Amino acid sequence: MRSKNSWVELVSSLLTVVAGLSVIAVAMFAGTGSRGAQPGVAALPGGPGEWRVLEGVSYENLTVFPVVTRQPAETSGYATLDEALASGEAIVTETGGEIIRRSRDGRPVPLPIQSGGAQVNRLALINRGKRPLVLLAGELVSGGKQDRVIAKDRIVPPGADPLPLDVFCVEHGRWTGASMQFNASKVIVHPSVREKAAVEQKQDEVWAAVRSGTTARTEGGIAGGAARPAITRETLDTVVVAEARTESYGKIYHGSRVGPSVEAFAEEVQKRFAKATAGLKGEHVIGVVVAYGGEVAWSDAFASNELFRAYWPKLLKSYVVEALARPKSQEHAALEAAREFLEPLRGRVSEESEPGVYRWRQTTEGRYAEIELESLAPKTLLLHWVKLHRTS
Repeated sequence: MRSKNSWVELVSSLLTVVAGLSVIAVAMFAGTGSRGAQPGVAALPGGPGEWRVLEGVSYENLTVFPVVTRQPAETSGYATLDEALASGEAIVTETGGEIIRRSRDGRPVPLPIQSGGAQVNRLALINRGKRPLVLLAGELVSGGKQDRVIAKDRIVPPGADPLPLDVFCVEHGRWTGASMQFNASKVIVHPSVREKAAVEQKQDEVWAAVRSGTTARTEGGIAGGAARPAITRETLDTVVVAEARTESYGKIYHGSRVGPSVEAFAEEVQKRFAKATAGLKGEHVIGVVVAYGGEVAWSDAFASNELFRAYWPKLLKSYVVEALARPKSQEHAALEAAREFLEPLRGRVSEESEPGVYRWRQTTEGRYAEIELESLAPKTLLLHWVKLHRTS
């Protein structure tokens, strides 16, 4: 029979074990994306370390929260679509033609692209460079028979055969062109259109979003101190009649009637953003969380500051177009709301992949959607992460 001291020692030992297990459990939980360990930090599975959200930069009805990390990845081994098209390392063309590819001794070798003629929702792409090519949903290529946007994030390895590329039309009405090939536009469509391409995957909804400006719903109409947006449906109708008769995205949003507002707005936000991020010590900006009025609506984040800087100018203009198309508001989203927006979703998951090249994953939960683009070689790396509050 145990003495009283023996029972005390046994209970004390058990309590010590339980306490140790609790510490281990807390540590494991903190490493799965919970914010309990450090407020404002998101550790996304497979991501480039911990991400921290800074105070937002506000102008008019737009607030942009910088997302920073101390552990950016090395991404110089990847090429963006704009730089590859500009250098000739990538070629995008209508289907039904041919691409001239150079052999090792410099001889031109014609490569036939799919027969059957040009198709609205399919282009052909070849990566002639030495680096994997990154494509983001919503990137605009101009030329061919009509302008198109990339349908999904993906990576195209170097040296691959001509790739059938899924796209959506954003120039309703034109089906002619002097050249079958496309050029870099340095444009990414604004969030309402990008959502319809990347998540809804419906051509008619893409066209509708281009013409309506924004697909975001304003509960109870324009209320709560909000004023009419700068870009209204009436404004777009006027622009289409006067300047963009084929409903060209570039002409609608960057022409003489709307373009100056976009440029001035973006320039002011960029000044404030640069000032807010100029004094960072040991941290690097790799993305943003975006809010319109009091609603946190969108986020783009990348594996490195290098990639972020490559996409930032056209991403900023896309956010500005969306802001101008939404009602003006004096409200501004809180920092805590932006932090919460980075929480990974736990809903329905769908995946696509090319073995040894990339994995695309989409998660939807309620009114939210999240898309991840992972590179699988030379190592697994989350290159791009986007989360959005769906407008429909």
